[in-house]
Amino acid sequence: MTGNRQPDQDMFLAAADAARFRQVLAACSMLMTWAEARFGPQFTAAAQDAAEAAGLGRAPGALAGDVNLAIDTIDFSSPARRTR
Repeated sequence: MTGNRQPDQDMFLAAADAARFRQVLAACSMLMTWAEARFGPQFTAAAQDAAEAAGLGRAPGALAGDVNLAIDTIDFSSPARRTR
């Protein structure tokens, strides 16, 4: 990680940046759904390997679940509050 923010510190994200992240995550979700339908067990094994390498766990569907959870986190986050 680079920058001044530590991993345990909250961050503020501009709405346009959050929208972009959501767009990219939605594309990943659609790609994963397509790949699983097209390649079945081969894709499932590759996705499990990728999820494990990223430290997300190896359970079937874990990577897709984490992508969808990230989308939900963006969609249902509380708005930032401004203090004066």
